Amino acid sequence: MEARSVDGVPSGEEWQYEPKWDGFRCLLMRDSGAVTMYSKSGQDLARYFPEVVIAALTLREKSFVLDGEIVVPVDGQLSFDDLLQRIHPAASRVKKLAEQTPALFLAFDLLKKGITELAAQPLSKRRPQLEQFAARNFSSNKLFRLSPASLRLKDAERWLTSAGGGSDGVIAKRLDLPYQAGNRDGMQKIKRYRSADCVIGGFRYGENLQAGRKVVGSILLGLYDADGLLHHVGFSSGIKAKDKPALTDKLEAAKNDRSFTGNAPGGPSRWSTKRSSEWQAVKPSYVVEVSYDHFSGGRFRHGTSILRWRPDKKPRQCTFEQVDQKIDRRLMAAVARPGSGLKR
Repeated sequence: MEARSVDGVPSGEEWQYEPKWDGFRCLLMRDSGAVTMYSKSGQDLARYFPEVVIAALTLREKSFVLDGEIVVPVDGQLSFDDLLQRIHPAASRVKKLAEQTPALFLAFDLLKKGITELAAQPLSKRRPQLEQFAARNFSSNKLFRLSPASLRLKDAERWLTSAGGGSDGVIAKRLDLPYQAGNRDGMQKIKRYRSADCVIGGFRYGENLQAGRKVVGSILLGLYDADGLLHHVGFSSGIKAKDKPALTDKLEAAKNDRSFTGNAPGGPSRWSTKRSSEWQAVKPSYVVEVSYDHFSGGRFRHGTSILRWRPDKKPRQCTFEQVDQKIDRRLMAAVARPGSGLKR
């Protein structure tokens, strides 16, 4: 069941609201002594989260299918960086991380219980059965939680306003529809977009040539910390083709041996190619305002969009203080303990 991106939270009696978690979407299935876990792309997640598999086998119900999100809590919030570390080829590394930073499974839908198929039922009937399932199975389990849900628009608006620390928006689901596998008719997602002024600390060339020359494909963004160190915090690649030649001239003229004095763009990893790890430093003199939806772990979680250039802003004014890193502690508390979840 996929979500359609929309600009605002829909209102009406046909909607149920849930937090949009910053984790891995997962279908978890148990059939007696066998547990399978699949991502949206069909990737097998069970080998990366053995502690969740073990926890699923301890639930009282022996046969079920849950739709939910895998997250990793660290210091009172959810850490996507620690979650990414779990996708590792070495089983010994996965086992160690599972012990050090165990994941949680946040359940937000129940598609099958025992021999009863529930996916054809409307959400208005599935959600109460999920809550009953959670009350029976999750109360004594450390790794399973009932994801909060509400029928009140004001709860959705609060979640959207205070997105951060592991939630990055709101999910709205149609109460009157069955599970919409393979389409986006039953679910909408709303993210909170903010803006920040960032220093351009470097760039990467794009793969395609323009007029026989290499042009900028993305710019690397930086923010200063309290000690005056410039840290790499993300990138922006949504540059119009017509603007790339002039931008390339501008940044090539500002090439420098070094720009980032704190955290710099990393080298090759199992997620990057040689091309994606190559970048050119520039003198940190240009400032752009960018739009972003989520900031955690010292960087923008997703790519940003350039809103405008800021020639009126000094690079040293681009600090971490302007970046919204608030946490909805009430929401985090709702998934902090077994059997939790907001009332409907």
